[in-house]
Amino acid sequence: MVIKKDAFERWTIQDSEDLYNIKDWGAGYFDISEKGEVVITPMSEHKEIAISILDIISGIKDRGLDMPVLLRIENILDSQITQIHESFRSAIRNSGYQGIFSGVYPIKVNQQQQVVEEVTLFGSRYHHGLEAGSKAELIAALSLLKDQEACLICNGYKDEEFVDLGLYACKMGFKCFFVMEIPSELDLILERSQRLDIRPLIGVRIKLSTRAGGHWTESGGDRSIFGLNTTQLVDMVDHLKEKNMLDCLQLLHYHLGSQIPNIRDIRSAVLEACRIYAGLANEGAPMGYIDLGGGLAVDYDGSHTNFMNSRNYSLDEYCADIIETIMSTLDDQNISHPTIITESGRATVAYYSVLLFNILDVSRFEALPLPEKFPEDTPEMILNLLDVLNSLTIKNVQECYNDAIYYRDEIRQLFKHGDVTLRHRSLAETIFWHIVNNIARDIKNLKYVPSDLKDIDIALSDIYYGNFSVFQSLPDAWAIDHLFPIMPVHRLNEMPNRKAILADITCDCDGKIDKFINPHGVQFALSLHELKAEEEYYMGVFLAGAYQETLGDLHNLFGDTNVVTIRAYENGDYDFVREIEGDSVADVLTYVEYEPKSMIVEFRKMAEQAIRKGKISPQERCKIMQAYESGLRGYTYFER
Repeated sequence: MVIKKDAFERWTIQDSEDLYNIKDWGAGYFDISEKGEVVITPMSEHKEIAISILDIISGIKDRGLDMPVLLRIENILDSQITQIHESFRSAIRNSGYQGIFSGVYPIKVNQQQQVVEEVTLFGSRYHHGLEAGSKAELIAALSLLKDQEACLICNGYKDEEFVDLGLYACKMGFKCFFVMEIPSELDLILERSQRLDIRPLIGVRIKLSTRAGGHWTESGGDRSIFGLNTTQLVDMVDHLKEKNMLDCLQLLHYHLGSQIPNIRDIRSAVLEACRIYAGLANEGAPMGYIDLGGGLAVDYDGSHTNFMNSRNYSLDEYCADIIETIMSTLDDQNISHPTIITESGRATVAYYSVLLFNILDVSRFEALPLPEKFPEDTPEMILNLLDVLNSLTIKNVQECYNDAIYYRDEIRQLFKHGDVTLRHRSLAETIFWHIVNNIARDIKNLKYVPSDLKDIDIALSDIYYGNFSVFQSLPDAWAIDHLFPIMPVHRLNEMPNRKAILADITCDCDGKIDKFINPHGVQFALSLHELKAEEEYYMGVFLAGAYQETLGDLHNLFGDTNVVTIRAYENGDYDFVREIEGDSVADVLTYVEYEPKSMIVEFRKMAEQAIRKGKISPQERCKIMQAYESGLRGYTYFER
């Protein structure tokens, strides 16, 4: 669909900033240059440093890598970890809080080795720890976490091997906490600790009555699948007293949910948890740590509201409210201020990654020209549809729309029964789209638009085909309608005169993005530019660093994308510090139990049989085998 603007009004960079809302969701990390290109501004203390994403794409191509590419920016990860710790430190100083803050990164948010390694590297000056929710994640954490002052939180279901590894970590000097998710875990931990003669550090996850809004509301409340209720908690305390091990209980944990948009829910949960913490302390448990879990939201749409893809609070407000609530609750009972732990994974890594891809093609819902003269055998229903087109005015748009739908559907039924030809049906469809286009044009001049015509422009939006897989790289966009900031990364000094949705290159009708961020809610089409011949059109999906990579699947056997990491320096230069080639076709076939070498052998046999039957020559077999083996080595995405 075409977007019209006064020809005498010049499109500006400010127009693009407002249209895509980049200043609000970009959190100071992304902007638009005077050349109309999205730039990365990764250093808050050096805002003059701006790195063009288009220049990065050029560097990626020069190094022999194709789109799509997941771009990681080290400085942003470093900055996010710094901001979380410094905000808590500031709140602690300002309030006189007597405890400290100790952040941990939940590995499940992005388990990629590079990500976890860099979290531990950049977080080392703050003793930033890790959270593991499985045996595999614990093994990964133990290989990367060098700082024994950092906390290592063990959540999730635990078997004997998991427990033994955590106990050995305690013996080696790590602050490794076992968090009780279900009551039966306690006996296993006590039995293994006695056998290995290692005293454990025990935490307990509780089920709060408080529930938060958003996608993950089921993480809290009585029906949460993990955590102990108050009766089970008291039973656990009694059991620890019987075993003379209550001194091992030092941590209280809860998880209200991911991406909590409303600060009131956060305050309410902290208050309830502090009451339980105080109760455990009064039972004689030493305590000392309160783990608030995740939930620190990312403002994906930049609206600063309690909409599920936003948040109505700042980082400083989040920290101050937590500190204030803990102090006001525990001070009344003369209970020492605990070490505060948060598992803020999304807020740590979301900004750090951008999915870059090129547009391959476009499909438009524009009516073809009508014939100057209609054939004499034109069916009456088609002539009726033509009359609707010719009689359409701004006063009768609703009536004409209803008539057009009726005649179009009748003609389709006639076609199904063989009463009209394929060419007749094609002519009817052309007339129908002329009517729809004219209605979309006319309703812009109406003060009141009928409800069933309000979204008619959406029906006319283009489809831009992007070189990526929603299922592999943006599974949350498909599975839970999560909204990411999406925009072109260049030509932003030009007016985008098309409205479009995005389709990926999987052969699946769900492989699309048709909901986009809007400060006032959701929009169902995105403003994009006309494609230019012989010029690539590049787009970016921003804030894509949390959850997407590991949750992605192999639908249509599209594998991991290429990954490129850059680091910027204070002089304005930047380096490509790491490049990881995406999956080849052979790689993804092995994931689904194919054996590429055997496949080559079998295909060679078939090619040889084709020679015997005289269908191909030996020379042709050679070329065919080269093409087959080259395909196995190739990238799973579209290659030009």
